[in-house]
Amino acid sequence: MSNNKSRVAVVTGGGSGIGAAIAEQLGAAGHRVAVLDFNTTGAETVAASIVATGGEAIGLHVDVADRTSVDKAVGQVREKFGAVEILVTSAGIDAQTPFTDITAEEWNRVIGVNLTGTFNSTQSVIPDMQAGGWGRIVTISSSSAQSGAPDRGHYVASKSGVIALTKALAFEFSPQGITANTIPPSIIATPMADTAVEAGLLPKLDDLAMMTPVRRTGRPDDIAAAAAFLCSEQAGFITGQVIGVNGGWYI
Repeated sequence: MSNNKSRVAVVTGGGSGIGAAIAEQLGAAGHRVAVLDFNTTGAETVAASIVATGGEAIGLHVDVADRTSVDKAVGQVREKFGAVEILVTSAGIDAQTPFTDITAEEWNRVIGVNLTGTFNSTQSVIPDMQAGGWGRIVTISSSSAQSGAPDRGHYVASKSGVIALTKALAFEFSPQGITANTIPPSIIATPMADTAVEAGLLPKLDDLAMMTPVRRTGRPDDIAAAAAFLCSEQAGFITGQVIGVNGGWYI
């Protein structure tokens, strides 16, 4: 991707895991990266690592479920780097509760972060892309949204909504030079996955690896590589696509 221009990129959920890997890859590609996360320390740490390797980055606090918080962070990005041209929505929370036990509060929180958070982030930055006639939107969904999963009705619904929203964005904005694609990962070795394993909500990652055609679990860099390409100049003819980076888990 040596002929990439330096763009302004926003990565939500960039303070750890998949989001951190994506932010670092975009920084390595020469983009100016705003790392947004509810965990301010995590966002600042990832931004500092990008700067330490010669890139430009800033770490900011955001609650993607809160539109005021999103707009404030995006305003800070504009002040620092200028108009936003790349958006990756990696912010998300997991949940595993039997359907009949899901409370309204839990449902609203999962939908609020995973789906409404994607809406808030995209709507906040897309005027910049429209004004510039160029944009890349990559959402992070989930393979469980494609296959379904027990005890995760709210999570699956939220991530299915992300897939559908991404396709709608592609139809509406691709004529303006703005592409929108989604990556639904399978099991990725992240702090979120480790927490689920420790809580007994997920089998051991080694066991899951043996159920995966490539015989390993995914790494954040696997997702980051695909996201970085979808954000590149070369990916301008790819839009509205569900790019499965899952080791063959969902075919």
